[in-house]
Formats: sequence, C-alpha cells, structure tokens
Amino acid sequence: MSTKVKSWEVSDEFWAIVEPLVPAPKRDEARAYTRKSGGGRKPLAPRKVFEAIVYVLRTGIQWKALPKEVFGSPSSIHAYFRKWEQEGFFLALWRAGLAEYNEMMGIAWEWQAVDGGMFKAPLAQEAVGRNPTDRGKKRGSKRHLLVDARGVPLSIVVTGANRHDVSQLEAVLAGKVANKPAGLEVAENLCADAGYAGEGPRNAIEEAGYAPHVRPRGEEIAEKERNPDFKPRRWVVEVSLSWFNRFRKLLVRFEKLLSSHMALTHLAAAIIALRKIGIIYG
Repeated sequence: MSTKVKSWEVSDEFWAIVEPLVPAPKRDEARAYTRKSGGGRKPLAPRKVFEAIVYVLRTGIQWKALPKEVFGSPSSIHAYFRKWEQEGFFLALWRAGLAEYNEMMGIAWEWQAVDGGMFKAPLAQEAVGRNPTDRGKKRGSKRHLLVDARGVPLSIVVTGANRHDVSQLEAVLAGKVANKPAGLEVAENLCADAGYAGEGPRNAIEEAGYAPHVRPRGEEIAEKERNPDFKPRRWVVEVSLSWFNRFRKLLVRFEKLLSSHMALTHLAAAIIALRKIGIIYG
C-alpha cells in the first residue's frame, strides 16, 4: 500500500502505473541529433511534468501560475500536457487505473448507475450551453456519468448544460472504457432517477443489455423506511459526481477546448479508480 502524500504528489506506486504510458519523444531516426554546449534547455523529467499536471487538476491553478521553482517552465508543462492529450495518454491512464482496480477488487458490474451533473464553464468554446437552472444567464457544461456499484466511473460524456440527461443515455452506455468479460456470468442492472423515465430510455437501457431500475429520489427513501433491509443503489453516481467536483480544475471549467477538459477529466477518473484500491490517498 502507498504511504500518504499530498494530493498532488505522485507516489512511487502511482508512477509505476503512469510511467509505461508516457508518450516517448518522437525523433527522426535518419537524422543525427547533436546538442551544442550550453545550447537550449534540457527536457523536463516526465515525472515532474506529470506531477505538475496533477497539481493543476487538484488546485485549479492557472497553467501560467504554476510555481516555476517547483515544476519548471509553466509554458513547457502546458506544452507537454497538450502533446500527451493528443496522443491519448490520459484516456490510456484511465483504462490502466480501471484495470488495476479490476484486478484488486473487481469492477462491480451487477449494479451500475447513470446520471448527469452541471458545472460552470465561463470560457468554454465547445460542449457548452446556457444553464437551465439560472434561466440561461450563465454558460455551463454537463458531465454524464456511468459508474459501477462503488461509484468508480466507467463512462464519461461532456455536453452543454442545456442537454437533457436522456439525450446522452445511449452515448454514455456505449462509451464504457471497460467491458464485462464475456465469460463473467453477472446480470447487469442500471439504476437511474426519474429523469430517465419513459419508454424510450427503457428501451435504450434494455438494448444495451441492462435491467432498468428507474426510481424518483424520494421513492428510495420511502422504500428504505418501509423495508430496513432495502439497499439504495443509485446514490453512488451522485457521490461520484461530487468526487469530480473535488478536483478544482473541474469544479469550474476554464478550459476552452473540450479535448483539454476531457483529458483532465480522464486523469481524475483514473485517480478515483486508483484511490479505491489505496494506491492514491486524498
């Protein structure tokens, strides 16, 4: 198990999972590279770059405000982030985190849950819309999640805040980054709130191979009062949405591009999965 470190520090256990996925520098094999004495800067250490990215995700600090004396050039850190984002590093890390979680605890396939949560996006240029909860005065985005029975995210779709949860149901169910093993005999149940009620959503859930369990919020509470042995299942997705909001860079979206925001979201999803098995604390 990992020793406790600050939330943005990268432990040896965490780095052991990250390091093999870090994109290698691309070089022309036919070209001879020489470095003049005193010419240019040495490349930043990948671990230091990754720790800086986690620092940004955790604290919500602007990229240009990164402490140079700790991490090096902020512009270089952001350049690495964009390069790694374009090469799919953060999505690969989420998959690796889920694989570690599955190996140690097993993804809890039997009871899954889906829901969406809105957040502010004042500078976003993509996947953004007027927030319906304040009469459209401010711009926002919405995070649509599918989680397992412990709240670990399996699929994430980000849209404008004005998109209804039902409109993204098929995309969320089809976008899982991990799938139940073919030989695993476990029936999959999907829990959702009343926003997913209706014949259309029910058909989409069943076509995806799930047994639908669509309940209004108060119904689970009433059922618990009637039956002390009743175990609510849907709440885990709301907890997972709150976990994402603990990453201050995701609480309010300042990333203009959807790809950059998704890269940070995938990194957060990887951290959530690894935190479940004790590789990451905080």
